[in-house]
Amino acid sequence: MQLAQKIIIADDHPLFRTAMQQAVKQLLPDVLIEQAESLPELQHLIELHKDADLVLLDLQMPGAHGYSGLVYMRSHYPEIPVIVVSACEDPAIMCQAIDHEAAGYIAKSSSLDEISRAIGLVLQGDIYLPEKARRHQHHPNPLAMDLAVRLATLTPQQFRVLTMMADGMLNKQIAYDLEVSEATIKAHVTAIFRKLGVRTRTQAVIAVQSLDIEKPEGRMAASGITR
Repeated sequence: MQLAQKIIIADDHPLFRTAMQQAVKQLLPDVLIEQAESLPELQHLIELHKDADLVLLDLQMPGAHGYSGLVYMRSHYPEIPVIVVSACEDPAIMCQAIDHEAAGYIAKSSSLDEISRAIGLVLQGDIYLPEKARRHQHHPNPLAMDLAVRLATLTPQQFRVLTMMADGMLNKQIAYDLEVSEATIKAHVTAIFRKLGVRTRTQAVIAVQSLDIEKPEGRMAASGITR
């Protein structure tokens, strides 16, 4: 007996999650659907459902900085395809998502039929991109790709610490939220600096913020990351 497929919808807007559920069930009536409203919630959920067949990921969820959630998923769960779902319809952004190993990109303005088709193609092992992205003459950003490789070396806990730092939290606050000692957080921060090739907290924060989808190249140039 074949098990029902399992799909995780990660988006902070309840109405859009409902719309995505409709699109998914239009294609897969017996599908099992799990939902996350933030990147930390997705990180917890994916640990419970490592057998998921697909993740539908919003780029702008709380706790995420642009492509950071995608980079996290692809580095720690490479066997689970991820479709980026976003309100952004810039073909360059769509192509950058594929650079970061997304299996597809769905614009939130897409019809239910188009969303279902995209999901079906990705579940069959294909990559889905809207027509305008396929026509776009795209050149990958080597600095962004280098940063993604470095971020992929972080452990899940180090990644959580980095994103909390980027949200402006102090070590003491992070330690409280993660229920560990402040000394443990300091050790994580030291390891994060080493893996990202930065020397200060500010440089580490700018590095992860450079994955935001607004003007990624300008932010990357200011990151101060050494090679």
